[in-house]
Amino acid sequence: MFTLKTLHRNKTVKYGVPMLLLVVGGSFGLREFTQIRYDAQKLRKKLDPSLEAKVDLQKQSVMLEEEYEKLKEVNLDEWRNIRGPRPWEDSKEYQDEQRRKLDKTD
Repeated sequence: MFTLKTLHRNKTVKYGVPMLLLVVGGSFGLREFTQIRYDAQKLRKKLDPSLEAKVDLQKQSVMLEEEYEKLKEVNLDEWRNIRGPRPWEDSKEYQDEQRRKLDKTD
C-alpha cells in the first residue's frame, strides 16, 4: 500500500508515463492510418491490363538512337522564344498578335 501511494504522488509516474505512452502509441497508430492511405492510392493507380501492355510496349520501343535522329532533324536556328499570355491578357488575342509579329519578321 505504501509503494502504491508513493508511486501515485510521483510526478514522473503521474505525468511522464502517460505522455510517453501517448507519443509512442500515437506513432504506431499514425503509421497504420498512413499505410491505409498509401494502399488505397496503389489500388487507384492500377491500369487496365490491356492498356498496361500497350504502355509497356511503348516504353520498350523507344530507342535512344531514334530520338537522337529526330532531334538532329529539328532546326534550332530558326527557333523563337515566345512568352505565354499573362493572366490579365486574353490568350487568343495574344497568340494572334505573336503570330503576326513572327510573320512580319520572316
